Amino acid sequence: RRVLLLGEGNFSFAASLCGAPGTQLVATCYESEEEAAGRGGAARSIRRLRDSGAEVVFSVDCTKLKEHFLPGKREFDRIYFNFPHCGRKAGVVKNRELLARFFHSCADVLAEEGEVHVALCNGQGGTPADQPRREWHNSWQIVAVAAGAGFILSHVHPFEAETIHGYKCTGYRSQDKSFCVEGALNHIFTRSTPPLCFTPESCRTQVGSQKVSFQVPQVLVDKINRGFLEPNSSHPVRTIKEKLSAGLSQAFPVQNISSSLPLLHQGHPGGDCHSSIFWIPLSPQEAPSTEEMSQGLANPVLFSHFGQDTDKDVQEGCPIPEQFYLRPSLLPHAQAIIKKGAFSPGTIHVLSGPVFRKCRITPHSMPVFHEMLVVLAVSRGTERSCVQMLVDNIQTTTNSLHQAVSGIKPSISLLGATGFETEQDDFAAFERQLGEIQHFLRVGTEPDPSGSCMGVIRTAPHELKSSELVVVSASLNLDLLAMLLCGISDWRMLWTSDRRFLRQFPEGELRLFQSFSLYPPSYVHDVSFWVPDREQFDEIAFHSLARRVSGEMVVSVQLRDSFQQPGTGRRSLCYRVTFQSCDRALSGREAAEMQLRFREEIQQQLGVTLR
Repeated sequence: RRVLLLGEGNFSFAASLCGAPGTQLVATCYESEEEAAGRGGAARSIRRLRDSGAEVVFSVDCTKLKEHFLPGKREFDRIYFNFPHCGRKAGVVKNRELLARFFHSCADVLAEEGEVHVALCNGQGGTPADQPRREWHNSWQIVAVAAGAGFILSHVHPFEAETIHGYKCTGYRSQDKSFCVEGALNHIFTRSTPPLCFTPESCRTQVGSQKVSFQVPQVLVDKINRGFLEPNSSHPVRTIKEKLSAGLSQAFPVQNISSSLPLLHQGHPGGDCHSSIFWIPLSPQEAPSTEEMSQGLANPVLFSHFGQDTDKDVQEGCPIPEQFYLRPSLLPHAQAIIKKGAFSPGTIHVLSGPVFRKCRITPHSMPVFHEMLVVLAVSRGTERSCVQMLVDNIQTTTNSLHQAVSGIKPSISLLGATGFETEQDDFAAFERQLGEIQHFLRVGTEPDPSGSCMGVIRTAPHELKSSELVVVSASLNLDLLAMLLCGISDWRMLWTSDRRFLRQFPEGELRLFQSFSLYPPSYVHDVSFWVPDREQFDEIAFHSLARRVSGEMVVSVQLRDSFQQPGTGRRSLCYRVTFQSCDRALSGREAAEMQLRFREEIQQQLGVTLR
C-alpha cells in the first residue's frame, strides 16, 4: 500500500509506521526541512524514515496535493492527516475551510477504493461519536465538509495515542508544545458513488401478444429491472423469498410461477387510489388493441371493486380506462391464473416481483418494493385453519432467520381487518383498495414492538367456479422483511448502487448490515405556499415531486403549519423538507439546489402560489 502522511509535526507518527510489511510511506509536513528539524525528536524520526526507505517531503500544502506528486505517483491507498489546524487561534470556520480544501485535494491523489484518515480532538468533529458532543454550529462539521468533496464517513474509532510506539503530539498553537488528545477520534472517509444521472430511460414489456416500449417515470429510473429476484442474485430480498418458499414447502406442495409477469396493467382503478398509481402513456402505435389485451396474463382481472362508476370518474378528471399503469400489485396476475384454470387446489402458488405505488415519504413507505404473493385453494370451511397455518409457517421461518442473524426474536401479529391503523401507513391503506382484507400481518422488534404492516391475508370465496373451494392469499412485502432481518434502517439502502452493500450478503446468507455511510448530514428547508382555491391539495403528488426532484434524497416531509386567511378563505400550507442521503455524499449546496428546483416544480405542477 502507498501511504501518504500529511502535516507531520515531529514525524513521530510516521516513524511508528516504519517497517510495516507491504507499505510504502511518504511522510510530509508543511514547514521547510530546516524548520521541521528544529522540533524535538524530529531529526531522529526523519533519519529513521529515510533509513527504512520511506520518502520524506517538506513544504507540502495539503490543499494542493496534485501539485506535489507526479501523475504516476498520485494513487495513494491511505492518506493520514492527524489533528489538522490552521494554526495559532484559528476558529472553527477557518478550520472547516481548511478541511474542505483538503478533502477536495485528496480526491485528486486517492486510489478509487482508498481511505482518508483524519484524527480530531474530542468534540471537534461534531458527530454523535463525540462524547460530549458540541453544538453543531460550534464544531468542524467534518462529515458535511467531506461530503462537499464526494466523501462519506465509513468508520470512526478512538485515536489511542498511547498505543502508538514513540508517538508524541506537537504543534499546539503552532508551537513545539503538546496538546490533549484524550477522547480524540480517528475518522475514516471513503469515496462516495457519484451522483446518479437520471437520463430518460425506456423499458420493454409484454402487453397482450406484443412487446411495447414505455418511458420509465424518472423516480424509478434506477429501480426498474434491477433483477434482485433473479437466480444469480445475492440480494437479501431474494434470499428471504427463497427461505420463505422453503419453509412453506415443509407444510404444502409449492409451485413457483416463474414466468415473466407484465409490468403494465390496463384499466381504471377507481376508489381513492388513482393518485397512488404510476400512469404510463403509450403512443397510439404502441398501445395494443382490446383483442390483444385479452390474450394471456397481460389483461389482469380488474381489482375487485374498481371501475364501477367510470363515467363519474371521467367527469371528475380521473384517468380513462384506456390508460396503462405500472402494476401496483401481483394480485391481478393471480386472479388471471385462477380464471384461466391454471391453478391446482391444495398447492401453494408463489408469485414474486417488484410492484410500484406512489406514496408519502416515510421510513417504511416505498414507491417500489418486491411483493411475494402466496395463493392457495382450500376446502370451504377450512380457510380459517389454513390462514393460521400460513401465519405460523411464516412466523417460524422469520423467527428462525432473525435469531440466526441478530439473536433477537421478532414479534409477528395477526390483526383483524379493522385492527390496524392505516392513516399513516400507505402500504396498508393501498391494500384496502385492492379488495377485502381478512387480516393484517404486523411485524416488530425492540425497541419498536408496535411494528409495521408487512403483509395482508385475504380469502376470496367467489374466485373459483367450484363452490367447494375458497382461495386464500397472503401478500408479503419482502423489502420490509429484509430491513427487519438485516437491521437496515432506511429502505433506500436496498436499492443502492454502491457495491459495498451486496458484499455484505454472500449468496444465500443473511447478516446484520453494517452501514458504510455513518452520520450522514441532513439539511432542513421550509416551503410555504397558497393552495389553489376550491381544490383538495394532493399530498401524495407533493411527496412524489419531492422524490423526483431530489432523486430520493428527501428523507422527511412534515406539515408545519396550516393557515386560513380571514375574509378570503385562502389556505396556506408550510412544509419542512429534510434532505439526507443514506449511501452517498450530499452537500449543503446540492440540497439547496434541489430545494430551489422543488419550489419551481410544485408551482408548475401543482398550481400553488409560493410565499
